[in-house]
Amino acid sequence: MAMNPLHDPAPPCAAPDPHPRKPAYALPPLACDSHAHVCGPAGLYPYSPGRIYTPPDALHAAYRHMLDTLGVERCVLVQPSVYGSDNRAMLDALALDPLRQRGVAVIEPDIADAELERMHAAGVRGVRCNIVDVKEGKGKLPLDMLNALAAKVKPLGWHIEFLMHVDEFPELDRLLDGFPVDVVFGHLGYLNRGQAVDSAGFRALLRLLGAGRAWVKLTGPYRISAQAMPHADLVPYARALLEAAPARLVWGSDWPHVMVKGDMPNDGALADLLCDWVPDASARRRVLVDNPARLYDF
Repeated sequence: MAMNPLHDPAPPCAAPDPHPRKPAYALPPLACDSHAHVCGPAGLYPYSPGRIYTPPDALHAAYRHMLDTLGVERCVLVQPSVYGSDNRAMLDALALDPLRQRGVAVIEPDIADAELERMHAAGVRGVRCNIVDVKEGKGKLPLDMLNALAAKVKPLGWHIEFLMHVDEFPELDRLLDGFPVDVVFGHLGYLNRGQAVDSAGFRALLRLLGAGRAWVKLTGPYRISAQAMPHADLVPYARALLEAAPARLVWGSDWPHVMVKGDMPNDGALADLLCDWVPDASARRRVLVDNPARLYDF
């Protein structure tokens, strides 16, 4: 008997728009999409039975078609949660175009150093840590786990990317004081909808940025906006981040937009949104080219 989709613990996601349009503004040479996922084929790379969603097949060829349409040359493939710490799909995709691609993996604390070195040779430059699903108590971070991960990856010069709601951590900068590796925050800090730009957690993120201790990805606006495209309510957040640290921001498409609620975004429109947030061409070049080249070692 088929499962009722209302009670499916891993409901299927809609596929990305197969017809990306060219952005209204030409992107600079060597522009980088700093946040995307490849998923499937499920028969070759089976998903974790404990996943909370089931993505469509989002294959490397379709992703590269989207990038070519947008005029994006470089990209960063981030390990999606549906694979847990099985990084094979991401690593195999990296091998298809190693000069133009980098990766962010999910690892176990007891991973062998030799495996980390193999990942580094394949193009991995960071690890992802999902704080949203870690229950440490309000405003607390799993610092023992994070410090153990940092000790593993610091010799390689990697960073740790957090998936977390920064508004839930009003003392974020204090909690990460002295943290030994760079930290990256996705989705503009992944604020819960309705949070003010002067919320304590977002101000703490701005302090981390301004001190040169963090990076932020301008990604997934539909995940935090309370408005439809062009997500005008996010302009103050994007401008505040840009003012705090223009050299610590990167942009990403978030393709294939898993678990999106509402209309599926067109990736060309998302590129145009960056141009609205960062109207100055030289500043956009930093976000699209210079900053990701530093962060991901292109």
